[in-house]
Amino acid sequence: MGETIEIQTADGSAEAYLTGEAGRPGVLFYIDANGLRPRIEDMADRIASWGYIVLAPNVFYRHGRAADLAPRQDLREPGAREAFMATGVMDRVLGLTPDLSGPDAEAWVAALAEHAGGGPIGVTGYCMGARLAVRTAGQFPGTVAAVGGFHGGGLVTDDPSSPHLAIDGSTAEYAFGHADQDRSMPVEAVEALERTLDQADRPHVNEIYAGAAHGYTMADTSVYDEAATERHFGVLRDLLARTL
Repeated sequence: MGETIEIQTADGSAEAYLTGEAGRPGVLFYIDANGLRPRIEDMADRIASWGYIVLAPNVFYRHGRAADLAPRQDLREPGAREAFMATGVMDRVLGLTPDLSGPDAEAWVAALAEHAGGGPIGVTGYCMGARLAVRTAGQFPGTVAAVGGFHGGGLVTDDPSSPHLAIDGSTAEYAFGHADQDRSMPVEAVEALERTLDQADRPHVNEIYAGAAHGYTMADTSVYDEAATERHFGVLRDLLARTL
């Protein structure tokens, strides 16, 4: 369904997967730590089939092209996912700090606007992409009307730049589907996120998916959970229908 396009940022050219019919409401798709790859394209295609145009940028473009950064092994095989994560993946994730992701978001939103119809946009993010989605909503109040965050990690921290602090300045509706017993998003953090959403008076769904591991939507990995994935697609589809 889609095509690869190039987006110019302040730090260079970034490839992105664009799918859906031009002029439809726009959805910005933030990838997980495993990078821009066929599974991400499949998910973006499915969202586009609901009547949207979806943009999934390679947020790790500073480190290389998507194909160069993609896993070489089948991450469904025992130990392969852990081995891939040990190849410097987390260095890329931790290196994408707000001072870099903020200007990038300006480029992503502008690129999406070139293809989408007028009106608000939705943003959905997975794994570390959930952090980027929340920050983008705070960066673009009045533009981002919907945020989906699924098996996100580190959404609530003690750091002054914690993603959850961006919620107060946003105008979005939120839907979070947290992985069960996720060390990167423990129950205490989920509860703190709930308080933040309530205090900001943001409409939201903030749930833990029982039995679903971190990364549960990624069918090309060993942690894929079909039931949790389908649940997330239903929640996201309803969110986008209500807001866009």
